[in-house]
Amino acid sequence: MNIRNPCVAALLTAAALTAGVAGCAPASQSPSAEPSSDGTSPQGTGQLSGTITVFAAASLKAPFTQLAKEFEAKNPGGKVTLSFAGSSDLVTQITQGAPADVFASADTKNMAKLSDAGLIDGTATNFATNVLEVAVPQSNPASISSFEDLARPGVKVVVCASQVPCGAATDAVEKASGVTLSPVSEESSVTDVLGKVASGEADAGLVYVTDVKGAGDKVKGIPVAEAGKAVNTYPIATVGSSRNKELAAAFIAIMTGTEGRKTLADAGFGAP
Repeated sequence: MNIRNPCVAALLTAAALTAGVAGCAPASQSPSAEPSSDGTSPQGTGQLSGTITVFAAASLKAPFTQLAKEFEAKNPGGKVTLSFAGSSDLVTQITQGAPADVFASADTKNMAKLSDAGLIDGTATNFATNVLEVAVPQSNPASISSFEDLARPGVKVVVCASQVPCGAATDAVEKASGVTLSPVSEESSVTDVLGKVASGEADAGLVYVTDVKGAGDKVKGIPVAEAGKAVNTYPIATVGSSRNKELAAAFIAIMTGTEGRKTLADAGFGAP
């Protein structure tokens, strides 16, 4: 086509050039808001950075400490501060305004308290299970061989307080077995129970199988026949007041993903 008007020709040439540039330009992609399953930055969102504080049940100390180090290695700009205690104590702290970004409970009951109060984002994710086991000192001074032996006169038994998940599980095992214990002490976390057994202050204590495994040769474990009737399910969630929800979500992703499941399984936890 022969264009005699120079102005019209110039306009057509400019339009053609603009169309050509647009056709060569790559299509824009919206970055995904979902963290990757290995706890790293979602594709296209840049490097994760900042600090998060994770409140976790005392029984999670070993696997969470390991996974937090691996998470930081994958996200050099991110830092994870861990705080371990009994789940009920952690709920109280969060309710009173303690700065936490992630909460991992040793039972669904304590997580429900925060959820009902509107203090977590969305729905918690179940990521592990655990059951009770009797822990005794290596020398087993009271010759404990079963859960029923804990009720013998003179046996010094230590348990978790009822408001703590391991204490609630102990109550359930007592009801299922028909055995009533008379503990010399009720502790606020399972690690405190384990400590008294390992030090010889108690003849036996009710802890999780993961605690016995993690203690190595400090204690011996004796299976509880009724433990299957008191399985604790562990949920994890982002705290609503978190100031770094992207990093919190990425941390939760690694805990609930393949890497987290393997680390938890190696520590003795069951699948959710």
